[in-house]
Amino acid sequence: MERAGARDVAEQLFGTTPERRLLLLRAAWPRVVGPELARRTRVITLEGDALRIGVPDASWGRGLFKMRREILDRLRVIAGRLAPRGLGFVEGHAPLAREASEPAAPPAPAPPPPPPPALLDAAPPNADPQLRERFLASAGRYLERFRGGAPEGVTDA
Repeated sequence: MERAGARDVAEQLFGTTPERRLLLLRAAWPRVVGPELARRTRVITLEGDALRIGVPDASWGRGLFKMRREILDRLRVIAGRLAPRGLGFVEGHAPLAREASEPAAPPAPAPPPPPPPALLDAAPPNADPQLRERFLASAGRYLERFRGGAPEGVTDA
C-alpha cells in the first residue's frame, strides 16, 4: 500500500511533462541497476515509452538486454505508470569501467532550524520517532521559507 502511495506522488510530481518523467527515471536508474551498473551506463533519453540507455559497447548492451524484464519491473515499482515499457541500448554513450569515476557525494543538507513550539505540539506524539523527526524537519523547512512573512493561516508561535 505504501508503494502505491509513493507512485501516486511520483506521478503527480513527475508526470506533468516528458522532461520531468525523464528526470524521475534518471534518478531511479542507480537504485534499479545498482551503483556499479549505474556508473558504467547512462540514461540518455525517453522516446515514447522506450528508455534509451547509453552503454560502453555491444557486450554491455547484450548483457543489459538479457536483464531488461527485471530492470523494467524494478522501474515500475518506483515509477508506476511513468515507467517505460521498453529499453533500448546505444553503444558508446557511457564510460567504460576504467574511465568511470566515483560520483561526487552531494553536500550535506543544512540542519533544519529548531521547530517552533506550536509545531512541536502539532507533531504526532505517538508516532514512530523517526517519522516524528522527519515531520518536524519537513515542517520546519517549509516554515523557514516564509520566515518574516508566513503565508496566510500559518504561524510559527
